[in-house]
Amino acid sequence: MIELGVNIDHVATLRQARRTWEPDPVWAAVEAHLGGADGITIHLREDRRHINDDDVRRLRELTQVKLNLEMAATDEMVVIACRTRPEMAMLVPEGRHEITTEGGLDIVAQEARLTDAVARLAEAGIVTSVFIDAETEQIEAAARIGARVCEIHSGPYAHAFHAAGRDAEAPAVLTELAKVRDAGEAVRRLGMRFNAGHALNYYNVGPIARLHGIRELHIGHAIVSRAVFVGLRQAVAEMKRLMREAAQAA
Repeated sequence: MIELGVNIDHVATLRQARRTWEPDPVWAAVEAHLGGADGITIHLREDRRHINDDDVRRLRELTQVKLNLEMAATDEMVVIACRTRPEMAMLVPEGRHEITTEGGLDIVAQEARLTDAVARLAEAGIVTSVFIDAETEQIEAAARIGARVCEIHSGPYAHAFHAAGRDAEAPAVLTELAKVRDAGEAVRRLGMRFNAGHALNYYNVGPIARLHGIRELHIGHAIVSRAVFVGLRQAVAEMKRLMREAAQAA
């Protein structure tokens, strides 16, 4: 059954706009869980621009939902993850000038360093995921470094969907969707779990959720945006319903 991991980084972004204590990401995690979220995703960045160390600690201690910690593969972040012990750590590229994560992790270019990071996380009992583009060489490298999950970057598909006026049958959309599908098949052939995420929303999630063998989608901005108007619990429930209906239709 397909699962939904809700990224609550933007709840912390709203808090940071006033440098205050609300809205509380822990409260957001509870509301998302009550709405049907199977997990919570947070990205602890080196510059702590939204989620901070105290958020990570409190989310681990005060919530009863699966925690996915997005992180750069630095020594500092590996130490924090091993101390916090989230159910999953997702290694992502990180740039100080980007608004959000742009592009997948280049495993091929840093295989030795990432192998060490994955081994340290595995020793602490943490499942390691990698956020990568839909490229065969990156998927094969993910298997070599010991990753157990590959999250395929769905941004190119989502951007094509938007550019095509939300026409799910437009050639450019079908091309990008096929790349995610083929990447997922390669991930599963190599014995890893197939997840996807980035720029998914209430309009474009269906075709991705229908892909064979997909296990989990990570969605944040669209859900938090809708929550401004309907509340987080309902926003999560609506997304979960769309995902489940699409997966069942497949």
